[in-house]
Amino acid sequence: MNFVKKYYALGVVLAVFLWALYEVASYRIKESPIGTTTLRIGHWQLETGVRDGFVELAGEYQKLHPNVRILQDAIPEGVYGTWMSTQFLGGTMSDMVEMGLGLPYQVILSYYNRYCVPITPCVNLPNPYNKGTELEDTPLRDTYRDGMITGYTYEMQEYMTVPLSRFATRVFYNKDLLRKLCGRDEPPKDFREFIGVCEQIATKVNSQGQPYTPIVGSKYHFGIWEWSLCNVLTYRLIEKADFNRDGFVDNSELYVAVKAGLVSFHDRPIEGKFKMVRDITRQCQAGFTGLSRDEGVFLFAQQRAVFMTTGTWDARSLQEQAKGKFEVALMDFPMPSQDDPEYGDLVVGPRYENPGTGFSFAVVRTGQDPEVAQDFLLFLASQKQNERLNKIIGWIPAIVGTETDPLLAGFKPCLDGVYGNFNVNLGGETWIKWLQLFSLYQVNQISYDDLVKEFEPFYKEHGLIDFQEQQRDWRRSMTLNEQLLSGIRAQALFAATPEDAAPAWVKYRTLTRDNQILPELLHAQQMHMVEKGMSKDALGPYEYSQKARQRIKADLAKRTGS
Repeated sequence: MNFVKKYYALGVVLAVFLWALYEVASYRIKESPIGTTTLRIGHWQLETGVRDGFVELAGEYQKLHPNVRILQDAIPEGVYGTWMSTQFLGGTMSDMVEMGLGLPYQVILSYYNRYCVPITPCVNLPNPYNKGTELEDTPLRDTYRDGMITGYTYEMQEYMTVPLSRFATRVFYNKDLLRKLCGRDEPPKDFREFIGVCEQIATKVNSQGQPYTPIVGSKYHFGIWEWSLCNVLTYRLIEKADFNRDGFVDNSELYVAVKAGLVSFHDRPIEGKFKMVRDITRQCQAGFTGLSRDEGVFLFAQQRAVFMTTGTWDARSLQEQAKGKFEVALMDFPMPSQDDPEYGDLVVGPRYENPGTGFSFAVVRTGQDPEVAQDFLLFLASQKQNERLNKIIGWIPAIVGTETDPLLAGFKPCLDGVYGNFNVNLGGETWIKWLQLFSLYQVNQISYDDLVKEFEPFYKEHGLIDFQEQQRDWRRSMTLNEQLLSGIRAQALFAATPEDAAPAWVKYRTLTRDNQILPELLHAQQMHMVEKGMSKDALGPYEYSQKARQRIKADLAKRTGS
């Protein structure tokens, strides 16, 4: 009896441990029966239909390969980066993993280099699962609508992921409500007309006396309006601030241009953008800057708002919420016309859209069977199966010759146009200050002049600290680049034949030039401009002096005889 009393607690703990061990072992055996290969695919996509799509496609793959089972690790976005690091470092990562969320890009690169298998050898070969289709003899990368460009990692000089879907943003609208409140079946295409429709909606109330909201607002939804429409008006900043001439003004180039005096927040493109911001925010519900994404969707689902912007990832969820209640339809962002009285001079062309191909998966080197994992990804990237997967989810297929859900037919991208070039996000105190002032501006608590008066001097002075920290981060990444380069150099030096060494030397030279030498030259140029400023007569990289313009006109007249 004394023995029982003395070791009773220990016996209970031991019994619970043995029971747990039995349950885990039983679950694992059931999950992966003897004689089967069980692979796991990890992702953060918890939207409607994603897990169902994987379950169905895994079942189809198992019909072809009875000894292979595919299971999912569906991880919430908020912890995905931590989960990924833990699994990689612990050697327990899923056999296939969606890359890109929750970690700095340089860390992602290090994971690619250390833990993932390049899929470059198969991109120039036909996908075996396209047999019997018009893509039967087409190289894998040419079966993608974008040439598989998003599967290519420049810093690695390798194809590292297999993308499965395309994504774009549009304006969703309640077609029944638009007809009821405005008496029209077609949405407005011109910005001036769109604002007029919104003002008409704002005068209406429902049966309970509640006013209708023209545009769903929240931190999430308004951000899409800003980047997809308002920012397009800032395209011409490229003329003054694209110092490396890559066709885009990044956050460091904009800061240098402002600090050096080439760009001011009172320049017409920036002022135009913020005038449009104010035009749109007037049509959003009160206090929208403090609302979450779900609260905005709730307003739309309750039929109290007409327009809401989001992406293809939400299309199926919105369809399900509206089912049997109202019809959801799509429209493109309403660009101003070139004769618009307020924005016409800023409309250089149509709105360019880069419909990014994503939902991309890498093959993990330490997985149970990398070859089978790669084969399953090729199965998902085949024409028939990619169409089937995206049809279940409600997304746009990544492969050519596939059909898209009718709701998403309006997501056809415009590949010829202009884009925004305004980004003040240097991080640190500068970004915090901007978020505070921009939120006040959105809800009309300060004017644009007040915003500029308070932010521009702060941006120039305190932004220098954040800019220099950004440059230090860039220099830290150069150390990681050197580690990568040393590995590539070793491959070249120890290659068995000159033919085997040649590709490694091409990678080595290209990365050394583009990652180590040219950025250092650009950095020196930027620091000179920040420290010394620019003369009043200085021009941007794509600007011409009046004298040069006159010479061009004279030369043109001479050549054309007019």
